[in-house]
Amino acid sequence: MTLKLLSYNIRHGGVGREAEIAEVIRDSGPDLVILQEATHPEVVEKLSAETGLAFWGAKFDYSLGFLSRTAVDFQKWHELPEMRRAYLEINLAGITVFGVHLSAIHGNWTERRRARELRAMLKSIKKYRGTFHLLTGDFNTLAPGELLDTRRLPAKLRILAWTLGGRLRFQTIQLMIDAGYRDGYRSLYTDEGLTFPVWDPHVRLDYVFLPAEHIESLTECRILTGHPKVRSASDHFPLLSKISVMS
Repeated sequence: MTLKLLSYNIRHGGVGREAEIAEVIRDSGPDLVILQEATHPEVVEKLSAETGLAFWGAKFDYSLGFLSRTAVDFQKWHELPEMRRAYLEINLAGITVFGVHLSAIHGNWTERRRARELRAMLKSIKKYRGTFHLLTGDFNTLAPGELLDTRRLPAKLRILAWTLGGRLRFQTIQLMIDAGYRDGYRSLYTDEGLTFPVWDPHVRLDYVFLPAEHIESLTECRILTGHPKVRSASDHFPLLSKISVMS
């Protein structure tokens, strides 16, 4: 089987932008959508109706939500004391997908917090090692070798970045690699793959990860920048992955 998986941060719950978000999602034809900042269940319900993805899940003030073309076999929001936001577990047709939304703001202090969050999550899902699963979402950090041009940050965030620790040292994605996962986009492409913000893309914050032994199952990983509504729908470009799994 082939799973078309979309990861999409819809910004501030998506309130007032439901039509634009739905159009972007519908045009990509996904089987499963993992939403971030989906804090308003009524918005997710409306997106379900407008996209034809009949099965959905969301909780008020929880970031992670989902839309699915078919009924999911299992869904659970996992709350950990180390994480500001619960992570989402979905099982669909034997594939386990984890939705991720790590803490925001560029800074060494916040990067250390993201690292703590990710370590806790990786420990929580350790039992899945050796099985086919993947993680996708907004990691709010840069991968090794990728650079942040702080001059392109808004002045307030530029000052905050320095206040939170001076010269930035990104480490969170390296934790994924050290844990045996492969960066899906980077496994297929060498271009920058920028996902944020849509009005001045200069960082890649949105990822899909597979265990290294299953990376060849990823046949496509695209950042959707071409839709006419994508820049008004949210501040992130969505990330579309195709995963082929032996049934």
